[in-house]
Amino acid sequence: MMQNYSQLVERISRSSGLPVEDIERRIEAKRAKLSGLISKEGAAQVVASELGISFEKEKMKISELVSGMRKANVIGKIIELFPIREYNKNNRQGKICSLVLADETGNIRTVLWDTNHIALFEQGKLKQEDIIEISNAAMRNNELHLTGFSDIKLSNEVLENIKTEKTFYEKQILDLKQGENVGIRAVIVQMFEPRFFNVCPACGKGVGETNECREHGKVAGERRALLNLVLDDGSESIRAVLFSEQIGKVIDKGELEGEAFIKKRVEMLGKEMFFSGQARKNQVFDNLEFSVSDVGEVDIDKLIEKLEKG
Repeated sequence: MMQNYSQLVERISRSSGLPVEDIERRIEAKRAKLSGLISKEGAAQVVASELGISFEKEKMKISELVSGMRKANVIGKIIELFPIREYNKNNRQGKICSLVLADETGNIRTVLWDTNHIALFEQGKLKQEDIIEISNAAMRNNELHLTGFSDIKLSNEVLENIKTEKTFYEKQILDLKQGENVGIRAVIVQMFEPRFFNVCPACGKGVGETNECREHGKVAGERRALLNLVLDDGSESIRAVLFSEQIGKVIDKGELEGEAFIKKRVEMLGKEMFFSGQARKNQVFDNLEFSVSDVGEVDIDKLIEKLEKG
């Protein structure tokens, strides 16, 4: 989120002709006046409005989008398109379509609720790899949402150097919401013994001890592992779930069992790392857990740079 904030401040600076330092002072003054009850991004939008700057008719880069924006306009390439789903909840029913939109600055999950917009995908008028233009969309929970007041259409613009690597917005554990794709910098405070299971090599579904796949019959089951951690970032703690590919970024395959695991667990407890993934509801315990898709070391240089920017 810090990158988005910096981009937004720079855009306000360019539009107003005021130095970045002046814009940031105004933002901090606005936050102080509101007793810190508004985020930096929200305060920046208020300052922009007071300076007579409106983003409603401007096309934004994906990296410039911040939470709370309304009537956002953006051009991007559809790099991933998910199946259209039907829902029936709280006496409301309809369809939902989601995709990942990308430009040269980043990418973002984009959600469509309007049946007319969804029909464009059902009829094949819009598809994966298309470059599209979106108008009047809203930012919610680090996602771009389109309503019946939004517009979506094919664009003639040519986009190069598309950023396909998934973008994660860094958040504190305390602020996580279900379904968000985020990054958290946290300390490993607990590591449980791995659980092992067999899957079908063709479809990846569990086959149990009998190695019997419902779709492919008797198979040579592949052994996979699941590792549970408890992460803490100072704001809250959360249980995190890692599967085989992600486990390898925390602990080597040969250290998953016996004395080797016990030794490695002692070594890893208290280690701070950067975890990317999605916050999901654990249906059994009715609480949030973090499904990890990537793990990395904390980049000290980037961290110092971030702290210097406030």
